[in-house]
Amino acid sequence: MEFAHESEAEFARILDFYGISWLYEPSSFPLRRKGERILEAFTPDFFLPDLNLYVELTTLRQKLTTEKNRKVRLLRELYPQVNIKLLNRRDYLRLLAKYGYGPPDAKKVPEIDRVLASARQIQRRVAELGAQISRDYSGQAPVAVGILKGVFFFMADLLRHTSLPVSVDFMAISSYEGDSGGAVKILKDLDLSITDQHVLLVEDIVDTGMTLNRVLERLRSHRPASLKVCALLDKRARRLVDVPLDYVGFEVPDEFVVGYGLDYQQRYRNLPFIGVLKQEALS
Repeated sequence: MEFAHESEAEFARILDFYGISWLYEPSSFPLRRKGERILEAFTPDFFLPDLNLYVELTTLRQKLTTEKNRKVRLLRELYPQVNIKLLNRRDYLRLLAKYGYGPPDAKKVPEIDRVLASARQIQRRVAELGAQISRDYSGQAPVAVGILKGVFFFMADLLRHTSLPVSVDFMAISSYEGDSGGAVKILKDLDLSITDQHVLLVEDIVDTGMTLNRVLERLRSHRPASLKVCALLDKRARRLVDVPLDYVGFEVPDEFVVGYGLDYQQRYRNLPFIGVLKQEALS
């Protein structure tokens, strides 16, 4: 893509980092006409379909800003249905943060290669899952069981989006997805009885399926009335055991992902998005 200015190329790189779709100069809006002749038109730099937003970038040079402000005001008067913002670099970093696309500056997390799901996308999907679970369990009082530690962000948000009288319990285990042998060691078992209860197991990520399969066997031994699985992330490319996933947030590629509760060596859990960790950071 040929950009008119380096600031436009930087803005495009940031949009790509956060997985935000964009179009460069897709539309021109006539501002002044003389009969059928267009005397002046305005072509905003970017259109962001996900936000239904046109963006015109500017610098801090007052002369350029004044002229662009004039065009933006005229465009809004002539085309009130068009959503447009005039932004300098500081403004657009704040705009992205406002819409939930992670930290205001991607350079603050240099170990992240790219974002797979922004904070905005995560919350929208979690709300959809919560609504679906509420419908499926209507008239019931399920027990939600989470596997510590990575699930706590997802589970808290998910249950806030349900309209059910939910009981909550947690398990802690010693093995994680990808471990190839040995029984799962239960570090913390359930405190609640789930016999004859409708149980929803909430997971952060399902990888090979081996650990999840063993946890499900353990839960079934308590003879619940029903047992379903809700997973935030499904890394299906690594699946070795066919485990049932009743609700899935996102399917992710076979890469190391962090954020929104998922960690690498206890780091990155608090990132508001889910991102791919660079290979050089895996040491």
